[in-house]
Amino acid sequence: MPLLPDDRTASLKEAIDYIPQGISVFDSGLRLAASNQRYNQLLALPPDLTRQGSALFDIALFMAERGDFGPGDAARLAIERINTITASPTTVTQRMGTAGQSLEFYSSRLPDGGLIISFSDVTARVQAEMELERVNQSLERRVEERTADLRQVNTELELARAKADAANHDKTRFLAAASHDLLQPLNAARLYTSTLIERAKSTAFAELANSIEASLTAVEDIMSALLDISRIDSGALKPAPAPVAAQDLLKKIEVEFAPMARERSITLRMVATKGTVLADRNLVARIVQNLVSNAIKYTPVGGKVLVGVRRRGNRLRLDVVDTGIGFNRDQHRLVFAEFSRLERGARMAQGLGLGLSIVQRLVTALGLTLELDSREGHGSRFSLYLPVVRNGRAKTAPEAAPAEQNFGMLDLKILCVDNERAILEAMEGLLQHWGCDVRTALSLKQIDRERLLEGWYPDMVLMDYHLDQTSGLDAIEWLRHNLGGHLPAALVTADRSPAVRTLAEDRGIAVVTKPVKPAALRAAITGLANQSGRGTQRAG
Repeated sequence: MPLLPDDRTASLKEAIDYIPQGISVFDSGLRLAASNQRYNQLLALPPDLTRQGSALFDIALFMAERGDFGPGDAARLAIERINTITASPTTVTQRMGTAGQSLEFYSSRLPDGGLIISFSDVTARVQAEMELERVNQSLERRVEERTADLRQVNTELELARAKADAANHDKTRFLAAASHDLLQPLNAARLYTSTLIERAKSTAFAELANSIEASLTAVEDIMSALLDISRIDSGALKPAPAPVAAQDLLKKIEVEFAPMARERSITLRMVATKGTVLADRNLVARIVQNLVSNAIKYTPVGGKVLVGVRRRGNRLRLDVVDTGIGFNRDQHRLVFAEFSRLERGARMAQGLGLGLSIVQRLVTALGLTLELDSREGHGSRFSLYLPVVRNGRAKTAPEAAPAEQNFGMLDLKILCVDNERAILEAMEGLLQHWGCDVRTALSLKQIDRERLLEGWYPDMVLMDYHLDQTSGLDAIEWLRHNLGGHLPAALVTADRSPAVRTLAEDRGIAVVTKPVKPAALRAAITGLANQSGRGTQRAG
């Protein structure tokens, strides 16, 4: 049986009473047509305002007077509220309820001009949003605090790094300056000793002169090692890889260490190779020199040292193998530490234990790999891995000058310029012993003032780099300009920086490093003499 209209109304009202949201419907005259119990409960309206036909204005005025809409004139607040919910087809607003809960209202205009309002208690959601906002603000504050702390730490780290860099640079500059000042008297001592050795041959003083030379060599080796460590640690070493014939490295090692091996009755064998590697020639040579030097030092008399190269994939493995004292696996890390020497090794050879420390630093600086295999009492193998160059043209190494066992006499005019009088005196004594006509000066001003070059044209000039008022390179250019034509010249300097060597080579000037070794000086003079066409005049 179909429902009657009154029945439909009763059924609809009963149905909407079960809806958890408050619902009210107003007709086109904005009078209450229907509402559910939730509506009446949440708004806490009196019975006379929940009856059908109650005006929306009366309901709003009651609520305004109760303070639901805040302070102010109740009638004005009621009208403003009605305007808010009726101004647009759909509106969404929030306000506090009488019990302090948060209510969210949805209002929509009906096609006939009526109005339907629904609302719900969103207190839990609002509190959750507020808590989330609070957490977000707290999180943002903590992020800001952490960011500020991180900036502070970064700033402090930057300052610390800047101070460390400055200290490193200061240390490097100090060591460079100190080494120059120390190498100057050491250079003079080496020159004096070289003259003494030659003059003391076959006399009772020969052994004493050789002992002095050995002591000076030890001092020079220690200073060179300390300077190398300083340059590596400060980042002053800038590797310049280029294709290098591995055989050139082996040849250089053989020339340099064959006399040392013979002296100790040690067999030094080089295995020939045709491989080409990509490497910084000077720095890799220094690694191999230290490894071979150690191998010879710590191999007993009559032992063997082998240096060779093996192909391993896309790398060459350069091996230095010896039959020396060796060491056990627990001592591997110890041998690379500065100033660290194993007890048995300390009894066999002098030194500070810096050689392998320099090797490790150079290997790290060059990005190479070094392997170590050793057995105590049986020997050691140090293996350096170098990248192979395919179809690359190796840079030709300069031919190593053979060591002259018996110096011949020279008939050359040589001008020596150095700001240290002791060095000039020592150089003059050595060169005169070789049969040279030598003139010396502390500066260009002295040459000009004393007219040292009048009626005397030098075959070559040996020039210090650090002069008091100019650089040795500029001084050589001045001499060439004033003497005319080509004047063979060598820069004799304690400055071992690549920049100075490059500047000298660009101007066609040879470089001899202090402390000066007689064989190196003799080779340089012979080369300069060949440039001038004089050469060696007569043999002794």
